[in-house]
Amino acid sequence: MSLILCIEAGTDIGSVALAKNGRLLSLRENLEGKHHAQNLAVYVEEILRENDLDADELDAVAVGKGPGSYTGLRIAVSLAKGICYATGKPLIAVNSLEALVQVALEDFEAGILDLESLEDAKLLPMIDARRMEVYCQLFDAQARPLSEVEAHVLTAESFAAERAQGRLVLFGNGAAKSKMLFTEPGVHYVDVTPSARGLVKPATEALKIRKFEDVAYFEPFYLKNFVATSSSKKFF
Repeated sequence: MSLILCIEAGTDIGSVALAKNGRLLSLRENLEGKHHAQNLAVYVEEILRENDLDADELDAVAVGKGPGSYTGLRIAVSLAKGICYATGKPLIAVNSLEALVQVALEDFEAGILDLESLEDAKLLPMIDARRMEVYCQLFDAQARPLSEVEAHVLTAESFAAERAQGRLVLFGNGAAKSKMLFTEPGVHYVDVTPSARGLVKPATEALKIRKFEDVAYFEPFYLKNFVATSSSKKFF
């Protein structure tokens, strides 16, 4: 038996899930904006209480490692590491773009997505990185990566080869930026929301092969360096 607590907060949406043997047991999500610092620990407590569990009964804690929001990733990783330190449980890190693809595949199987088929499709999750930049990675319909994770500035020439081949499916909170640029009939946009449930499958596979992170030294995958800016307002 495997019990994995999953935490994802790389975008405005923060969520916590509990999985048993690769199956989702419980899920808490906030879809109304960034309140991760207030909500995530509460969600963990609620889910454990709902399932009559103590944290030390978990087999592992999984966290979406990014790329994504600097602040959201810091909060999620800090919470996950804190639980691991307190319980001695291993930490699993999951690519947040891969987790988003897993949500898309689950939604397709459930008939939620407005798509007739994913056969021969390529999936392109995009996470907003401000202005016309997105964090993205190309996958096939079995969630196998076809490219590396990148910070990409969208232009009319972006992903031209994939668009020409057709059956390109875009989703994530950065995908809307490309709608005016990618107008080919083979490009499809679907609404897929980041969720901790997307961590369940890859985290379960990681637990099987004991692919764990060093709790002391693990850091989120920011992809870009955080840049602090000064306010233009005059206070004195």
